[in-house]
Amino acid sequence: MAGFAPDDMDETPVPGARILVVAAKFNADIVGRLKEGALAAIGRLGASATVIEVPGALEIATAAAIALDAAEKKGASYDGLVALGCVIRGETYHFEIVANESARALTDLSVSRRLPLGNGILTVENDEQAIARADPKQGDKGADAALAALSLIRLKRSQEGFSV
Repeated sequence: MAGFAPDDMDETPVPGARILVVAAKFNADIVGRLKEGALAAIGRLGASATVIEVPGALEIATAAAIALDAAEKKGASYDGLVALGCVIRGETYHFEIVANESARALTDLSVSRRLPLGNGILTVENDEQAIARADPKQGDKGADAALAALSLIRLKRSQEGFSV
């Protein structure tokens, strides 16, 4: 999960950056708050977003790979990815599988494609924790995920010799 120390926030605009936001429908009320924060941060920094929705956290990486390939074929590649979801612990081992495997798949995708990623999939114990982290007026982890992706886009652009 993306996060920043208070003195580490970089709000430098990233004009023209194209961000793919993949949001899970499961726990839609929580993910909606994450999406609100992420889209606000993306817009505030001069980037644009395309949002697609998938059933749950495990489907995010696969959907992202499909959308990334399609965009690349059209000559309109994305500069970064923001993944949004919410996994709330239940009574079974399923929580660990979804939390671990969604993170692993996103990391694999990001590293293999050198794709800036903001992982905004919450993994929490209960609804109260989820709301506190997702709400743009409280934890605003959706914005943190977007800012993480934008930070990596800035880094990538600087390493490739483009002006940030």
